[in-house]
Amino acid sequence: MEGGGGRELQARHFLIASGAEPKRLDIPGEEHLRTSTDFLELDQLPKRIALVGAGYIAFEFSHIANRAGAEVVMLGRETALARFDQDLVQRLVAHTRTLGVDVRLNEPATAIEACAGGYRVHFRGPGGEEAVEADLVVHATGRVPKTRQLDLGRAKVKTDARGAVEVNEYLQSASNPRFYAAGDAALPPGSLPLTPVAAHEGLVVASNLLHGNQKRPDYRGIPSVVFTIPPLAGVGLVEAEARKLQLDVRVKMEDTSGWFANRRVNESAAMFKTVVENGSDRILGAHLLGPHADEIVNLFALAIRHGLTATDLQHQIYSYPTSGSDLPYML
Repeated sequence: MEGGGGRELQARHFLIASGAEPKRLDIPGEEHLRTSTDFLELDQLPKRIALVGAGYIAFEFSHIANRAGAEVVMLGRETALARFDQDLVQRLVAHTRTLGVDVRLNEPATAIEACAGGYRVHFRGPGGEEAVEADLVVHATGRVPKTRQLDLGRAKVKTDARGAVEVNEYLQSASNPRFYAAGDAALPPGSLPLTPVAAHEGLVVASNLLHGNQKRPDYRGIPSVVFTIPPLAGVGLVEAEARKLQLDVRVKMEDTSGWFANRRVNESAAMFKTVVENGSDRILGAHLLGPHADEIVNLFALAIRHGLTATDLQHQIYSYPTSGSDLPYML
């Protein structure tokens, strides 16, 4: 295989950990889109910013730019933050709009053109084609495995429709045993495109390379966070998934803007939803919106990963007054 500088590299095994790249939108003017990396490397924030998409990047960047005084419009498809519980997502969307961000769902971008002083982003609005002008247009529609440039077919390494390497339970290529893959380049069932998941998979692959195929990745209880203000966090099953699986569950949901932990910081966008299996009392899912949700979700993740029950968490003694001490009232 060819490495950097045209050199030929030889090894008994190769690890494909090439990460991800923005997926192609196949719309006119796509070359005008800037990436999330470009955004983070800006020396100065433009006045008008258009975010094409309604996922993690779009929501996080919209809150950053809005706080910094920019005019922000978000152009997304039907569902925002599809991996998260939609009751909480709707609350976050409403809150984001009250901050002054123009969130437009089911109004995807159709073309981008350069114009005097900036760009014109065309999109499909409720009444037909519309357009908005911006100084910067950011790709926020998602990422795909960055494997296209590797020409993996020459090594008989199969990939799926997304470009992810098809792997077995040991993260070994299903078609060429000399190759392994981890992180965004693999995305096997149960995995999520998150930095700590990629690190976990890297450790699994390293162990299997050194000691033979013995370790499998453990995807139980992976927490995920959208770092908006306040953050949205989730772990485990959302209610819709539990219902689809016909599980016998009890669901608790509540607006917590009146709870002391949120009133003391004047945060009105705060709520939770938990999904607990009747009979076993197992916590199947926990979804949080509000201050410190990014930390509290780790407690729920620990419970899911190690089989702790709702009763276990309710009887735990927590430091007080903290956001964590509110956890028993969520179950």
